[in-house]
Amino acid sequence: MSDDSHGRENVPSRQRRRFEGISSRAYEHPADRSALVALRKLSGFDTVFKALSGLLPERSLRLLFLSDSVRVSDQQFAHLNVMLRDACYILDLEKVPPMYVNQDPQPNAMCIGLDEPIIVVTTGLVELLDEEEMRAVVGHEVGHALSGHSVYRTILLFLTGLALRVAWIPLGNLAIMAIVTALREWFRKSELSADRAGLLVGQDLRASMRGLMKIAGGNHLHEMNVDAFLAQADEYEAGGDLRDSVLKILNVLPRSHPFTTVRAAELKKWAESRDYQRIMDGHYPRRDEDGDTSVTDSFRQSAASYASDVKNSKDPLMKLVSDIAGGAGDLGGRVRRGFGGFANGGGSPKDSRPEDEE
Repeated sequence: MSDDSHGRENVPSRQRRRFEGISSRAYEHPADRSALVALRKLSGFDTVFKALSGLLPERSLRLLFLSDSVRVSDQQFAHLNVMLRDACYILDLEKVPPMYVNQDPQPNAMCIGLDEPIIVVTTGLVELLDEEEMRAVVGHEVGHALSGHSVYRTILLFLTGLALRVAWIPLGNLAIMAIVTALREWFRKSELSADRAGLLVGQDLRASMRGLMKIAGGNHLHEMNVDAFLAQADEYEAGGDLRDSVLKILNVLPRSHPFTTVRAAELKKWAESRDYQRIMDGHYPRRDEDGDTSVTDSFRQSAASYASDVKNSKDPLMKLVSDIAGGAGDLGGRVRRGFGGFANGGGSPKDSRPEDEE
């Protein structure tokens, strides 16, 4: 990049690979990738969203950040500017998106915008993370920009606000909330994609893990442990009964991001996968091949990913679904045991009949 000399001392001395011409498909979660491939293939997609941009408050947002936040540059938050340009260099994103620091004690970052992506990070996040942890976050947001997630994030923000304004119209609100719920499910998967992009930029799994732990538990790293944090994710997935499985679903539905322990576990699993190693070895899909991507193949990969998640999940509900799909018998007994015996009329698990025990 032309400005690599600025703040060079902030760039890690260790060698990191640059992914020239990399397609975002290389790191996208299968469910995220299938949705994006389908949208990119839609005829007139760009025209529709450019028309929609007139309805969305994008210009207002740009003016707001310009007037009431600090724009990252060589003169302001120079170390973040170096990280931003470095992340764009690593992922070969030619146009560096503008980045702003917004005064907010809540650690957060986002990439929004229809015509051009804008990256916003809060002071709470900047003050919480060290340099390598922040590098992964900046890479995460640049990954959003490269994938085109900013478009759908902006629409999600708009529709969420619209749902609040039309809450008094029963059917109208239900229709919008159905779209919002679907968008949130996609966006949670897009966050997993962006976490992978952050790892590709920082190329330091420990820093990515530390950053996620700090987002969950604050600036008390000496009090936290990566293995124990990942064990929480395993306990979260496998613990409880069917009631807990239902509560997990209800808890996650309003969220645009997966739970932090889940993100950490998913990122570690991907970092240990053959797909990640192939990318690091220089074998990855290229941007100039994106037009040849099959929508059908992408949806097939997405379906296979969901099926694999269900099959390998330790969650009680997912195990039940997998057993049903596999033709397991005694469904009624499994459900009764799963709900702790409450299906038998409010008894405790000890009240279940002997024949219901495995």
